[in-house]
Amino acid sequence: MFEQPNDRCSWQRGNGVTGFKRELLRDIRERVPALAPDAASLAAAQAAVLLAITDDAWHPELVLTRRAVNLNSHAGEVALPGGKRDASDPDLAATALRESHEEIALPPSKVELLGALPVAESRWGLQVVPFVGIIPHRIELTPNEAEIDCIFRVPLRYFLESPQVEFSEREHEGVRYRIPGFHFEDQIIWGLTAHFITDFCNRIFDTGFDYFRPRPITTKGKTP
Repeated sequence: MFEQPNDRCSWQRGNGVTGFKRELLRDIRERVPALAPDAASLAAAQAAVLLAITDDAWHPELVLTRRAVNLNSHAGEVALPGGKRDASDPDLAATALRESHEEIALPPSKVELLGALPVAESRWGLQVVPFVGIIPHRIELTPNEAEIDCIFRVPLRYFLESPQVEFSEREHEGVRYRIPGFHFEDQIIWGLTAHFITDFCNRIFDTGFDYFRPRPITTKGKTP
């Protein structure tokens, strides 16, 4: 179960966002290209995801999915469209676009690809690079039922102005972790997806989220 954060939460927000007068899309277009990871990090990555943001200048939305419950990995979890690089992909940007087309029927031609953000490691040891792209606000997206249960959109202003941060505990390889996440409507956004979102918000909007990844609270099943 998720619990409400208290005064001792390990996250805080800065003053980077100044209400509804800020044109968010302009900031994204201006700042993302300068944040590209180094060539060595990109070369080492094995997977890519897409932060697909709709092109409403004042009220852009982020496209998220909930993965099908019958999948072998990350079943039922909220995710960004994306996946592992195929041998046929010329680069990881192509991976992000191909996977987005396969999972949510987003045509690559409809994505204004702005660039990549720093690589992060998944809990399975996979190096993943997030790309940021602008897509038409009214585009119709369709989930691939073999992989995706549903597609939903979250206003960026939710993360910038009124995020509902909650915590859960989960075990992985004998270690129990305290995990921060966002509770948006009936969805819980956590793990690497939440990390990429908060890292994006920190770098583009100076939101001041602390390190938004699971923290160990036991060692191989034992309390430290």
